[in-house]
Amino acid sequence: MQERRPTRRVPIDMKISAVILALGVSTSLQGQSPNAIMERAVASYSATRSMRAEFQQKLTNPLTGSTSVSNGVMLRRDPNLLSVNFSDPKGDRVVADGKSLWLYLPSSAPGQVIRMPSNKGSAAMIDPGSLFLSSPGTRYKITGEGTATVAGRRSNVVSLVPRKANQTFTRAKVWIDASDNMIRQFELVDLNGLTRLVTITKAEKNPVIARSEFTFTPPRNVRVIDSSTLSGM
Repeated sequence: MQERRPTRRVPIDMKISAVILALGVSTSLQGQSPNAIMERAVASYSATRSMRAEFQQKLTNPLTGSTSVSNGVMLRRDPNLLSVNFSDPKGDRVVADGKSLWLYLPSSAPGQVIRMPSNKGSAAMIDPGSLFLSSPGTRYKITGEGTATVAGRRSNVVSLVPRKANQTFTRAKVWIDASDNMIRQFELVDLNGLTRLVTITKAEKNPVIARSEFTFTPPRNVRVIDSSTLSGM
């Protein structure tokens, strides 16, 4: 008879590791400081001179019980150029040309365009990097929310609560790519409970973007409203 070889016992910790790997969970993402996660995201953003990002945005209004979904492309180029072109609803556009921030949203406000001063505060309305990654440690209370997968990318999740009241959001959740430290998704809740969830479906760092992409000329027969008239200044 053939001699039977003794059965090799697999240590329990190796079995657990095998199960974790089979489930696609990275142990390297666990136990990280949320502040360290944000610091790496800040460094990644600071090193990014230009950006092209395709996104989907979902707005949920608890007051009306309505939900709307839109899609588009965001372009950014240092030092202060931004452009958001919506493919759905088609024709909506937001542009920071270095001097002014233009809000042209014919799907919801036909016949008009709002012009605002192009400054850091207005740019944060459309650039998540500027909003979340400008001195986050002093501006927000940061807590970790574990890990998740967004558009096929493993991400660390952090929540942000403003240390001082602001008009943009009362709380936010940000998904930061575990590999390249880019923002892959974010969710904002404002004072009225309106929730905005933006998912970056495709992103390219430091592409060459023509200056002409950041120009805006109001269409004919469209009223230009200066933001100072709205605020009473």
